[in-house]
Amino acid sequence: MAATTSMISARGKRGLSRAQRHKLTWGLIFISPWLVGFVLLTLYPMVASLYYSFTDYDVLRPPEWVGLENYATFLTQDNLALTAIYNTLFYAAFAVPLGILVSVALALLLNARVKGLAVFRGVFFVPSIVPVVAASVLWVWLFSTRSGLINLGLQALGLPKVAWLSDPDWTKPALIIMSLWSVGGSVVIYLAGLQDIPQSLYEAAMIDGANIWQQITKITIPLLTPQIFFQLVLGLIGAFQVFVQAFILGSIGGGALGMGSEAGPANSLLFYSLYLYFNAFRFFRMGYASAMAWMLFLITLVSTLVVLRSSRRWVHYGGL
Repeated sequence: MAATTSMISARGKRGLSRAQRHKLTWGLIFISPWLVGFVLLTLYPMVASLYYSFTDYDVLRPPEWVGLENYATFLTQDNLALTAIYNTLFYAAFAVPLGILVSVALALLLNARVKGLAVFRGVFFVPSIVPVVAASVLWVWLFSTRSGLINLGLQALGLPKVAWLSDPDWTKPALIIMSLWSVGGSVVIYLAGLQDIPQSLYEAAMIDGANIWQQITKITIPLLTPQIFFQLVLGLIGAFQVFVQAFILGSIGGGALGMGSEAGPANSLLFYSLYLYFNAFRFFRMGYASAMAWMLFLITLVSTLVVLRSSRRWVHYGGL
């Protein structure tokens, strides 16, 4: 044992062997495209944006150091920032839970043993692979006040038409409804979770006299909590970064932000990422936009940590 230890220590002093250095060199060569891309396209922009967040920078002139002024302005003086945060949190509070609820319900239906099940699964999954821009343009037509299919359906039922894209009270609900269009990816994950639940648990529950609702609430949902937790984290991150959908739907209603912006009627679709985009690429307040980006990072980080901390109470791994 002592001899082996002395050999290892002696080899550590000599460093890597020639064969190990050869493997390390070729390994670095093979991953060098990824390393170069990571440094130039991810690491450097992150460090640069952190520096710019402490400066007054409009792209056309060199950045001027202002310290925490951008952050102070964002937290205490910018009313539109508060509007953007409210719109984003409102969307996240409804879109994420509804997305999980609809996804689980569809997964339960698609998990049934019926003919043509593969076709139904494909039909529900296809919308999740449609490009976001194309889907948004399609929903603009569906939400049309005069000729949209949704309002035509409401009219057929004897209900009044809704000004989805021109009424500030209905723009965010329209976006939430639109978010349910692409739940197919989540449905696939829940289907995988459902197929991992042992059938013996349901058989034992039926012997004990449990009905369908009791089986779902006492067996299915608890054993799906790892998948629900995963989708909750991804849903929160995605909800905080909504941009394309709000931009396209908002451009129809017109904005009140000025300078040709598209933020919906009364800024009802002024989401955080959209306001960040306006500051960076329309108002050329790059320093302020960088500060907003890092504030968004902190908001997302804190929200994710809260969900992670709470998961100890309701996520069940490996059984009931």
